[in-house]
Amino acid sequence: MNYVKSMKHILIVDDVHAVFMEILQNHEFVCDFQPDISVEKALEIFGDYDALVVRSKFKLTRDILAKAGKLRIICRAGAGMDNIDMLAAAEFNIHCINAPEGNRDAVGEHTLGLLLALSNKLIQSDRQVKKQIWNREANRGIEIKGKTIAIIGFGNTGAAFARKLQGFECRILAYDKYKSGFGSDYVEEAMLEEVFDQANILSLHIPLTFETKGMMNGEFISRFKKPFYFLNTSRGEVQRMTDLVLALNSGQIIGAGLDVLENEKFPLKDPADDDWFQALSVRDNVVLTPHTAGWTVESYFKISTVLAEKILKFYNLSI
Repeated sequence: MNYVKSMKHILIVDDVHAVFMEILQNHEFVCDFQPDISVEKALEIFGDYDALVVRSKFKLTRDILAKAGKLRIICRAGAGMDNIDMLAAAEFNIHCINAPEGNRDAVGEHTLGLLLALSNKLIQSDRQVKKQIWNREANRGIEIKGKTIAIIGFGNTGAAFARKLQGFECRILAYDKYKSGFGSDYVEEAMLEEVFDQANILSLHIPLTFETKGMMNGEFISRFKKPFYFLNTSRGEVQRMTDLVLALNSGQIIGAGLDVLENEKFPLKDPADDDWFQALSVRDNVVLTPHTAGWTVESYFKISTVLAEKILKFYNLSI
């Protein structure tokens, strides 16, 4: 490719809002927008660019990054970085950026929506009324007020969820292995044992790492002193679906609101995956959404804006 050397060229292999291109083109970046490009073709050419913008189209493994050529920035249009080998990127002097600030409010609101749907049996009630079944007692809900809500992971989305809860007059505990000193007038910084001992509701806001993969398993669930509602808007692989089904069957988990699943490649082909999916699908106390917690009209714009601004900052350019 015969590029003008002073210009920076960015390959965009997944969907971003037009504002991303607008901001960067105003600073003389060249944006090659190819959201429909095949993985194979993208991997052939990405090393010819200064920056690569991805969502979750493919995994950037060590072997792939070793062929990155002139690439110096990988931009994840979203929050999770689990499809990028971050250690290898650092080794090859490739800077990685994401935009969790762009969808944190969307995730916070969606998590609250899952909780309200579960605690007030909204999905079950809707289905029954549409069938002309008027059963008020079977759809009696519980109030969030007075409950103890535990948040594990107090980054962008965990903190956003806590802010949304302020008006509900509930107690909010937050545990983060890698942060401290974040307590406030509405959030209590807690140890994990306090979460196990006191939580009525648990919400996960953690990245998928070698530490967190499969964390929400039978042993972890058994440490909770009380039956609890479970919410997950982080990553599906942090939970073991078969153990979750068992906990729902036993009553240890009262209800689950899941925006993510351990396997999200539908249709499910592994019989073991189909088993847990069918077990969840028939339960009225389970609410499932298709990984859309951070997927709003507003977050689409904000993620792209934040990402463009971080690229400009990387090159020491004013916004």
